[in-house]
Amino acid sequence: MILAGAVALTFYRLGSCGICKGNEAVEAVFIQQMVEHGKVLFPAVNGGSPMYKPPLYHWTATALDHLAGVRKVTAFNFRLPAALYTVAGVGLTMVFAYGVIGGEGAIVAGLILLSAHQYIRLGRMGRVDMALTFFETLALFAFWWWLDGLKSAAQARRPNTMIYVAAAASGLAVLAKGPVGMLLPGLAIAIFLVAEGRLGDVLRRIPAAAAVLAVIIGASWYAAGYIDARHALLSRQLGSENFGRFFGALGSAPPWFYLGPLLFSSLPVSLLIPIAVAAALLKRGPQQPQASVRGQDAIELLAIFWLVTVAFFSIAAYKSRWYLLPLWPSAAVILAWWIRRIGALYGSRLIEGGFAAVCAAVAIFNLFYIPHQERRECARYSYRATAAAIRNIVGPSQPLYAAGFVDEDFAPLLFYLDRDAPFLPPDLAKAPPGYIIVPEKLWDTHKGYLRGYLLVMRSSEGRRKPVLLRHFVEK
Repeated sequence: MILAGAVALTFYRLGSCGICKGNEAVEAVFIQQMVEHGKVLFPAVNGGSPMYKPPLYHWTATALDHLAGVRKVTAFNFRLPAALYTVAGVGLTMVFAYGVIGGEGAIVAGLILLSAHQYIRLGRMGRVDMALTFFETLALFAFWWWLDGLKSAAQARRPNTMIYVAAAASGLAVLAKGPVGMLLPGLAIAIFLVAEGRLGDVLRRIPAAAAVLAVIIGASWYAAGYIDARHALLSRQLGSENFGRFFGALGSAPPWFYLGPLLFSSLPVSLLIPIAVAAALLKRGPQQPQASVRGQDAIELLAIFWLVTVAFFSIAAYKSRWYLLPLWPSAAVILAWWIRRIGALYGSRLIEGGFAAVCAAVAIFNLFYIPHQERRECARYSYRATAAAIRNIVGPSQPLYAAGFVDEDFAPLLFYLDRDAPFLPPDLAKAPPGYIIVPEKLWDTHKGYLRGYLLVMRSSEGRRKPVLLRHFVEK
């Protein structure tokens, strides 16, 4: 029932809103290269611009399209992997919650995710973050399953595949969004083991083959780029997109940036999660009903992961609400545990039942509100009609350029153009002959003194309101 709800929330009107946001479109243009042009390993767009993120999400979309015989990227099949990772994340969270807080707790954890506006909203967008969320969560959960198995002497002597699942998931998390996918779960696990006094013992029990597996999977694509001398790709991936963001090369925000998103991104559950995390990190008192608390150590591990992730990104210079997405599966288990604990402390099942009812009501609200929110936002920023008009004017063999844009600004228009329009310097006087797309503001600023330009088309779409010019070289 919960999984059916997750499917409904993520698939309902999934493709009805076109690709209009730059942060989606920058991924869509690379998937377009993979699906429609067969450039699967190192696609580049618009004159050679390399990928911003590792390719796991893009490969997932390409594989699904190949299996379905689809050869054209649309808003639906572009977002399909995110929706599937979202549903899989709900299922994975419930399985884990079942083992540590029981069947009723698993249901509550699932309902928490369905009611979390941020989790469902971002799970309907074609970004790499939901793939990262799924594999970070799988790495954390699988490591716990392996660690919990070591408590039994008989189990400790038997091979446990969960450590290999955790290793593979860690590597795949790196392929989803970079080294942070392995760093944060690993750091949380290390802190937990140090706090438990088990770090040395557990490290000795981890098979060397599992560590090698994680490194091979995580480093494979980067190593291929190094061997193929893709220096621009590696510079973007490891330089500006990782170290650059952390140290401020792409901008900065104050440390308290996440306070609002943490508390208000998914009301009402987001208000309760920090309280539940604090409760999980406190030492158990003798007055607490231990019979109602299963897997306390697992809850503490998840709480440490939540805290480590928030602290890491609060220290980082560049901040984004997207970075909090991997917290949600762990937070759902922690909050479900805390609600069950409160109910047990006060001897009332109404607390748990009432909370579940509130989550179900919010989930139903999300089912209708989120697609409405998507349509409203996309109505203002779509470039679909502009791209169609430009394609009707500019033939496939005629030169087409762009000036005055950055990648994210231009990506939605580039996606619907489905052809390159390489960037030129903003000094239009030195532009080559051909058609040039510029923002309305740039043209209005320069048109008084530019020679050899003909205004072909104005668009009222999007933030930048593109203008199509034709440049003739004067003889």
